Amino acid sequence: MSFMMKAMLGSKLKDMTGGGGGGGEVEVPAGDVKETPESKGMSREEFEEYQRQLIEEKMERDKEFATKKAERANLRSCLRDKYRLPESGQDEAMVKMAGDDLDLPEDLAKMVDEDEEEEAVNDSLLGQLHQLQNMDMDQLKTKAQTTMTEIQQVAEEKCVVM
Repeated sequence: MSFMMKAMLGSKLKDMTGGGGGGGEVEVPAGDVKETPESKGMSREEFEEYQRQLIEEKMERDKEFATKKAERANLRSCLRDKYRLPESGQDEAMVKMAGDDLDLPEDLAKMVDEDEEEEAVNDSLLGQLHQLQNMDMDQLKTKAQTTMTEIQQVAEEKCVVM
């Protein structure tokens, strides 16, 4: 708690009081502080082991981050396939970098499978017949007549013989 107070108010109090009072303290900027075994209260071997563990933990975090990023790219890629959107080279590169470690969420996999089955049924002859049964015949007839009328008008405009 005192650290927070000092960090928040320290520089303002020094400015008000005239700057530090000559206590012989040397101010070291925060970025210039180098960790030493003595500063951590450890022996040299303990400090080296500590540094090694920090590096290993950072590498593990970076690996997990890259995997999550690739999984998100894989998800975006699947959604693009599903909705027939243009593919992204960046997402493809991310998926290739991750290799075979990617998992597709089960819910999305089920949705994609259901959509593929539905599209397969709709693309078949029976699916087309089923769609025709659901259409209103009067509406279909009027649409066909208006289309034919439009075609005749365009043909008459372009052709002098008719």
